[in-house]
Amino acid sequence: MSNCIGIDVSKATINIHIQKNSQDLVLENSLKGFKSLFSKVKKIYKKEIEDVIFIFEPTGSYSEALRKYCSDKNIKCFIINPKQFSNYAKALGEEVKNDINDARVLSKAIELAKEGQVKVPVLNEDVEHIKELMSFYKFTKKQTTQQKNHLESLTSKDGDKFSIKELQKSIEESKKQELRIIEQVQTLIDSTDEYRAAYKNITSIKGIGQIAGIALFHLFLKYPDANQRQITSLAGLNPIYKQSGSSIQSGYRISKSGSVLYRGLLFMAVLSAIQYDKNFQSFYAHLKAKGKHSTSAQIAVMRKMIITAHSLYKNNRKYDENINTQKVVEVE
Repeated sequence: MSNCIGIDVSKATINIHIQKNSQDLVLENSLKGFKSLFSKVKKIYKKEIEDVIFIFEPTGSYSEALRKYCSDKNIKCFIINPKQFSNYAKALGEEVKNDINDARVLSKAIELAKEGQVKVPVLNEDVEHIKELMSFYKFTKKQTTQQKNHLESLTSKDGDKFSIKELQKSIEESKKQELRIIEQVQTLIDSTDEYRAAYKNITSIKGIGQIAGIALFHLFLKYPDANQRQITSLAGLNPIYKQSGSSIQSGYRISKSGSVLYRGLLFMAVLSAIQYDKNFQSFYAHLKAKGKHSTSAQIAVMRKMIITAHSLYKNNRKYDENINTQKVVEVE
């Protein structure tokens, strides 16, 4: 493990533990900080620099710059799942949460890495571009919703006329901005025949419109080697079962460990599919007949929809309502 370097990433800094000389460092979470770290690491490891492994958790936008730097410099990484790391730290008895200690524990976590998980990060510029645009879309959508709620509150009590007028203008502009963002994504998808065909295959499923289609296209493009089980897990829709002896049995539920973006954008698609597509409609009715709660049945339909869309994407074909899709695990 002497070639492992644990890096705890926060907004402003990166806390580092270098196994070989047990050195702790705190540097800026910036290109300047990464360059300083790599310079120190090269001096310490010299000819062994190619064997060095950076171990860190994905912390959203805070870790993206580090991941990109590792890709540029051909540095091998083990990007560990936060829940997996938390459980690992607890197993080691490391209950105290502080950045330096986390970096030290991260430097030991290489033993959790499975085959293929230690690698130089591969960046797809199109994936990154779509991700940034969809994050911006989500942010704008949230702002629009907040403005609408505030407008509704003011209108219901016959509030200040100026505020109402300005909110109406702002909402209108936010809606236009949402459309401009989606147009940018659509232009990127339409830029290649491969992307355009894949997107059309995904949206051939009744209920999956432009926004949900973009979300699924991004998910499949980002994880090209994922199988069906992995793709549902990445969307946080994999079922988990909590049981401890005979006293704690909570039944099946979804993990919610993946990105909430996909689940959120697919909800309306599910409602449309169970109303207009006989395949999904029949599946939903079957679950309801078995006594499933509406939410549980809708989640199962969403999982079936993602798996179906993934199959269309991988096999380059359009959806056929008359062909029954794969069986999907039902969730309480």
